Amino acid sequence: MGFQIFRCCLQSTLKIVNSILTMVGLAMVLYSLWMLNKWNSQENVLRPGSSLAGRPFLGLGSSFGHMYISADLPPPWFIYTFLGMGIFLCFITCSGHVAAETANGHCLSCYMLFVGLLLITEAGVTADVFFNKNWEEDFPDDPTGQFDQVKNFLRENFDICKWVGLTVLILQVLSVLLAMILRAVGPFTGNDDDSDDDYVPSRLDLRQPFLKSSIPQTTAPPESRPSQNDGWSRRL
Repeated sequence: MGFQIFRCCLQSTLKIVNSILTMVGLAMVLYSLWMLNKWNSQENVLRPGSSLAGRPFLGLGSSFGHMYISADLPPPWFIYTFLGMGIFLCFITCSGHVAAETANGHCLSCYMLFVGLLLITEAGVTADVFFNKNWEEDFPDDPTGQFDQVKNFLRENFDICKWVGLTVLILQVLSVLLAMILRAVGPFTGNDDDSDDDYVPSRLDLRQPFLKSSIPQTTAPPESRPSQNDGWSRRL
């Protein structure tokens, strides 16, 4: 019974951690869709042949105000990358919910693989930012200006963003540890409900006597033999 309660606690904790990460992924997806909608609405103004081509366009708001209009605009890679990361995070958390519910070894292994790939990607980007002084040159130019806006926001609110990122990282590592423990515990089986009370030893039959009763052996009476005296008497 205690083993089953331990498994349920692991499954519930893993589901809670995945729920928090799901909210983070949904926030990334919603923000990406908002940026994409804003970009698509302004792209119609920046269509080829416009008289504004080659001039700074200041009517797109603070995030697009520094952008120069050209006939051939590069794709908004930052929006698509941010959207892909949010979708991938939501996919990982959904697989984590399934793995936590079923406690299947294969599902848990796939879930740990996905989270591990995400952690490796995050570690690579973080190492490039901290150890490479010219890390901004590794990324292409963003025509939407959202990349610079997010970068400036992170610099202005570095302490808050640092703790938020650290919390997300701890949750991801915790999810991997919980998945490893749950995989070692294994799925639910019917033998988990068995207790010591279920194994009743074979009882002795109270009606059986402790000492075996001795069975009287009946001996056949000895055969009657004719006495020798009778034989001599007949001869005489």
